[in-house]
Amino acid sequence: MTTTNNPPSIICYHCHKSIPILGAFKVTRTEECPYCSWSLHCCKMCKFYDSKVYNECTEPNADRVVDKEKANFCDYFTLSSGGQGGPSKEDLINSADALFKK
Repeated sequence: MTTTNNPPSIICYHCHKSIPILGAFKVTRTEECPYCSWSLHCCKMCKFYDSKVYNECTEPNADRVVDKEKANFCDYFTLSSGGQGGPSKEDLINSADALFKK
């Protein structure tokens, strides 16, 4: 029997690519996805992000963050596995434009 030892990884909310985690990985405010260069320290990559709750955050003590896709200074940020963030703002705008295009 062969076993594959895949390193732990996270999924970028924007490009949905797997990012391997090497060693003790801590996401700093300036950390970016190596594939699409979008911020990793943002609400959509946090385990507290939930688009179905007030302020889209399940952490009751966190300050409100308006843009969920940009880097922020939230002290409660905890990296999630990512990828569950749903469509990006850019994708939603493109969909709306396509829907109402003449």
